Amino acid sequence: MEYLKVIAFTHHHIDLKSLGKLVICDESLDNRLKNIQTELPVSEIFYIGTCNRVEFVFLTKEKTDKEFVTKFLTVLDMGLPPEFMERFLDNVTVFENEEAFNHLLRTSCSLESLVVGEKEILAQIRKAYESCRDAGFTGDYMRMIMERVVKTAKEVYTHTNISKNPVSVVSLAYRKLKELNMCGNSRVLIIGAGDTNQNIAKYLNKHKYSNFSVFNRTLSKAETLAEELNGKAYQLDALENFTDGFDVIITCTGSTEPIITEELYAKLLNGDTGKKVIVDLAIPNDVAPAVVHNHPIHYIEVESLKEVARKNIQERYNELVHAEDIISANITEFFTVLKQRRIELAMQDVPRKIKEIKNTAMNGIFAEEISQMDETSREVLERVMNYMEKKCISVPMIMAKEILVNQS
Repeated sequence: MEYLKVIAFTHHHIDLKSLGKLVICDESLDNRLKNIQTELPVSEIFYIGTCNRVEFVFLTKEKTDKEFVTKFLTVLDMGLPPEFMERFLDNVTVFENEEAFNHLLRTSCSLESLVVGEKEILAQIRKAYESCRDAGFTGDYMRMIMERVVKTAKEVYTHTNISKNPVSVVSLAYRKLKELNMCGNSRVLIIGAGDTNQNIAKYLNKHKYSNFSVFNRTLSKAETLAEELNGKAYQLDALENFTDGFDVIITCTGSTEPIITEELYAKLLNGDTGKKVIVDLAIPNDVAPAVVHNHPIHYIEVESLKEVARKNIQERYNELVHAEDIISANITEFFTVLKQRRIELAMQDVPRKIKEIKNTAMNGIFAEEISQMDETSREVLERVMNYMEKKCISVPMIMAKEILVNQS
């Protein structure tokens, strides 16, 4: 546990527009994390980027002071202007050792979310971890950490009412959208086919909206979502030439630059002067500020949902206490699991050594005597030796673990 660290930039200390400058696009993530592992003593790492946080979970023996964090951001090569670099360094939160583990558990249980009780965060953390695991950035230690993260979150969601009548950024955005009383045949453009837009599309479809056009970089994903909505699918670059008009734009992509520029928005309007609705749940925003400033728009973004989210925290305060008890119990239990795993790793050569001893005895030291046995006797001896091999492997492991538990 002593090497687990988290560098966190969250909505608690940084406004979401600024936070967007730290978001790493999927295409460059692997290279940036490789740079970290090449330039810094970081053995395992994964990156979490959601609508209200950018975090790096990693293992290092180094003390994560301001000098380390500065070097960390420099190696990431985010192209941050000096004034932004200073702002982020002044507002970063660093967790070390048990605090880092506690923070990761609290985050997975949504206790650190903009909207307490939303379950999407667990799925987002798992997906972030699995992506980095598959790319080779994590190992056995992070595997154990994540198994405990998932176990703890499931217990919190099962044994508390923290997610009763679930509220999420998506559901809050839909509530704001619903307040505008749009008609069911409103023309809806969905830009991005990721989890967030899939979720909000389900709300719209459930409430009888029926006129959808879905745009995504990967056409197959757009087609999958469009099929669920009985809509039309397009490649993202087809937005440039889309002339069928719209009433609502729902956008959430992983782009680090605005997707909807003023020039593109003018093309989409195609001369229409009516007031439009834009739901922008991307961090950083997909909509350029000039579009919002220069056109009649109902603009719904994550930042505007904060006040509703604050009320949500007050309503769930009692459940937070119960959730924190579950987290505390899991941390205590995990220390024992971690020690047991260390024993397993320390004794991982035991099976090989015992097999070698058995083979030496059977095929060397006692080979002549065994060769003089009849077939039935040799079969019995082989079964006895196999039984002894298994017991000589398992018994010391079990005893070592029991001693450890008793000492704990």
